[in-house]
Amino acid sequence: MTTPNREIELVWHDLTPRLLEVARVVRVTPRTVRVTLTGAALDGFCYAAPDDHVKVFFPEPGAALPVMPTLGPDGLESPPPGAPKPTFRDYTVRHHRPEQRELDLDFVLHGHGPAGSWAAQATPGQVLGVLGPRGSTINPFTFDWYLFAGDETALPAVAVWLERVPAGVPVFAFLDVADAAEEQQLAITADTTLVWLHRDRGVDGGQLEQAIRGLELPPGDGYCWVAGEATSLKPIRRYLRTLGLSRDWVEVDGYWKRGVVNLDHHDDDDD
Repeated sequence: MTTPNREIELVWHDLTPRLLEVARVVRVTPRTVRVTLTGAALDGFCYAAPDDHVKVFFPEPGAALPVMPTLGPDGLESPPPGAPKPTFRDYTVRHHRPEQRELDLDFVLHGHGPAGSWAAQATPGQVLGVLGPRGSTINPFTFDWYLFAGDETALPAVAVWLERVPAGVPVFAFLDVADAAEEQQLAITADTTLVWLHRDRGVDGGQLEQAIRGLELPPGDGYCWVAGEATSLKPIRRYLRTLGLSRDWVEVDGYWKRGVVNLDHHDDDDD
């Protein structure tokens, strides 16, 4: 019997700064805005994995264009003294339609911060800067089962994971959102167990960890992907590592951290 290929491959892409125009703005839920970006600069854009993310550069208040980064041999370079600094945040790609030159990004409206403030007033014709993805983590989709979990910031990636796992493979997905109004219609198969966890039910954190710990996983080799607030993910990371899976098959990423202004994706420090 042939042994399935379960090697996780990291593929790097060239970094190209892009200025893109807002084509459409759609309110997906009361707190989530989907912005569709377009432009000829999307030619050559690389999107290969569900958790591919880009750095999004925002204009300063009153400005039409964002300050774009300077790239050096080692990536982003700091601006010279006195020069304006780029304002950016990391966002996971929700959709990429290369034939239409369209890129969808979902923004959660927090009521503060440059990204949420910009998304709350976004209108067609405005311009954003996009850089990346820097690399893609390629999953062969040959595992016996999959576990996906996270909060609103992880939802775009989880949605794409659910779209890509082949039918017939058991999938377990837990999504921690503010309330029932924040649930989205996601593509799932008959083999997918999708559970929405609502924070308005009085649970003071930890419900994502409780749900994962309470799951009876099937036999075989599984792949786990979890993302969200960095501190709350630490006990989840520790628990998943007790399952005996290869470290390459357990990905737990801190997408943001309470009290930290801008945390790059993939903060997965050991603890």
